[in-house]
Amino acid sequence: MARDEKLKLGTFVYTFGFNPAAWLHPDSDVNGANDIGHLLNVAKISEAAKFDFMFVADSPASAIGDADALSRSPTKMNRFEPLTLITALSVLTERLGFVATASTSYYEPYNIARLFASIDHMSGGRACWNVVTSDHDETGYNFNMEGLPPHALRYERGAEFVDVVFGLWDSFEPDALLLDRESGLYYDKTKLHTLNHKGKHFQVRGPLNIAASPQGRPIIAQAGGSEAGMELAARTAEIVFSLASNLERNKAFYTNVKDRMPKYGRSPDDLKMMPGVVVNVGATRAEAQARVDFLIDNLHPDVGRWMLGEFLETDLSGAPLDQPFPMERLPAEPKGSKALFEELKDYIEQGHTLGHLIRHYAEKSTGNGITGTPVEIADFMEEWSEARAADGFILMFPTLPASLNDFVELVVPELRRRGLFREEYEGTTLRENLGLSMPVNRYVAAREGK
Repeated sequence: MARDEKLKLGTFVYTFGFNPAAWLHPDSDVNGANDIGHLLNVAKISEAAKFDFMFVADSPASAIGDADALSRSPTKMNRFEPLTLITALSVLTERLGFVATASTSYYEPYNIARLFASIDHMSGGRACWNVVTSDHDETGYNFNMEGLPPHALRYERGAEFVDVVFGLWDSFEPDALLLDRESGLYYDKTKLHTLNHKGKHFQVRGPLNIAASPQGRPIIAQAGGSEAGMELAARTAEIVFSLASNLERNKAFYTNVKDRMPKYGRSPDDLKMMPGVVVNVGATRAEAQARVDFLIDNLHPDVGRWMLGEFLETDLSGAPLDQPFPMERLPAEPKGSKALFEELKDYIEQGHTLGHLIRHYAEKSTGNGITGTPVEIADFMEEWSEARAADGFILMFPTLPASLNDFVELVVPELRRRGLFREEYEGTTLRENLGLSMPVNRYVAAREGK
């Protein structure tokens, strides 16, 4: 049965595109990593197409390992800090939302609460925090740590971190500012609250020294596929960036997370499940495949080995491309995304060579990927939406802005023809455009007995 709700769409952003060879594409701006004009162009294209948001992925890690491979890929070693970037982009756009990644392992709750509240005000209510706990040992080396704490401990800290941030965002009630020049009262002192949080990981007095967010509080995004991650998503998230690579797995994940929400007093409609999908579209299937082949053919083998090795935290340098993946180098458990790891493990167990595995990973990054015509792409999205496997998609374009332009010109008209995607924005805030309810300030709720 067709759904009444329109698809939600976001542009996933690595500087040049999702594919590590994207910077070699002739339509890319080779200077784009240090030119805000490049990413502003991506934002403007996304906004003109009425996308919900631009998703800025990030890790604060300095990449280490194979120096030859790293020197061929700018993915990690030359990119803007995301909160600075989305602040700048938000004042140069009007309706597009901005999602930025910031780790609970390397910030303090007060910093995050203040930063995102500030961005939300500057943008007029278009900010979203992508909550991560970080997933690579190398990240900790620049933050007075040797590697990462265990997965369970990171999520325990992360859950308390989010609770503290929510408490700080409620410091000012929505109508606390009086701005009364006659009486000389700037705010109502009875509507400013001190948190006084004392927990296992944090002691935070508060209150936050910025007024309530234009959208109640900034949106929360999350991507964890572990048990702890799904529980945190059900309790706190409003966008879930899911990573399962087929419809049935994503449908199960969709149901699993949303079925947990009522016990936290939340409606399943207040969470948008948005699988990450690598999209290669062409006017014909052959044209779409040619775009994939160009990037794969230009991916240096050393970069492919490093890319896989980084995720699996194993050294693949020098491993033969024409032999099966060396199973002795596959860890029993990942330190990063468990959903992503399971997808990759499935492919490895099918007996593919390392070379084929690199090609698969580069094309799809073990998440879902589709290559085809506008009708085929739209069919895929419609099927997932109607099956309740997705509320929308985070589109991981192989090259930017070329692949984004292709999607906007070829696929968006087909989605609109089917009534699957908006013609105009519904509101001015990200929360309005996503169709999410306004959160109630905890102190207002307590006073009103809610």
